[in-house]
Amino acid sequence: MWGGARLRPKVVPTAEAWVVYEKDLVANGPLAGQTLDSLAGQDPAGLLGRRPLQNSGARFPLLIKLLDCAQWLSLQVHPDNALAEAIEGLGFFGKTEAWHILEAEPDARIIAGMRPGVQPTELEAALGKKVLLDLVQYHTVHAGETVFMPARTIHALGPGLLVYEVQQTSDLTYRVYDWDRPQTGGRVLHVEKARLTADSAARCQLIPPSTTTGMARLCQSSFFNLDLLIMNDLMTNLDTAGETFHALTVIEGSVHLQWRDFHLDLPRFASALIPAVCGAYSLNSPQNSRLLLASL
Repeated sequence: MWGGARLRPKVVPTAEAWVVYEKDLVANGPLAGQTLDSLAGQDPAGLLGRRPLQNSGARFPLLIKLLDCAQWLSLQVHPDNALAEAIEGLGFFGKTEAWHILEAEPDARIIAGMRPGVQPTELEAALGKKVLLDLVQYHTVHAGETVFMPARTIHALGPGLLVYEVQQTSDLTYRVYDWDRPQTGGRVLHVEKARLTADSAARCQLIPPSTTTGMARLCQSSFFNLDLLIMNDLMTNLDTAGETFHALTVIEGSVHLQWRDFHLDLPRFASALIPAVCGAYSLNSPQNSRLLLASL
């Protein structure tokens, strides 16, 4: 209900596109039609790389989305790994995430964390109620900024934002307030689970825009790394080195990808996954372009 018209103009509202995730289908070649999670099970080191195997095993570890926010999303909170298993059961992951702001209308805001001095008892008493809006911290955000959002932080995206999101491969979302929208079977509050999860001391990290040509690290965690690559009409050589896959998303311009004899053109908002086994590959842009690169 909070989606806009930028992702799929003929189907409004469209809130989010899951562009890299475990149920993606391979588009062509001998593995066409297989899913990423199936391939991760068949050859985890080849697809994922050594680092993901050490961190999260053979499951595909990331979910990458594009979000078009025309209204406020619900105030929500996600568990960390330990709480995900304690609340939901074995095999569930927590959800630490990061947002890169692609477009922002003037004065667009997010909610992230609680105001300084808010006590755990105050937060617990406000869960599920409108008074929670008086306790949270608002941040004005701009295009090019990045927000790192640890699990257990209460947060919400506001209207007027187009956002790239990278997160752990988890869809565990506990809503704590939904702007008095009617609760339905598919959209309810999760006050009891949020009471176990929300941390009044949890804070986001706001990262300013990078203007450095070449590769710049935006954020780093044990769950994912996010880099920004700014290309100015030059070829860029990258290498997975067998350590991690690379998930590329073009956010400005267009890019030509080459690995050995394989070529692929990526327009704006297209994504490609480079398996760890590929090693060295190159990117070429006929214009000034920007890409986001998620890895572990």
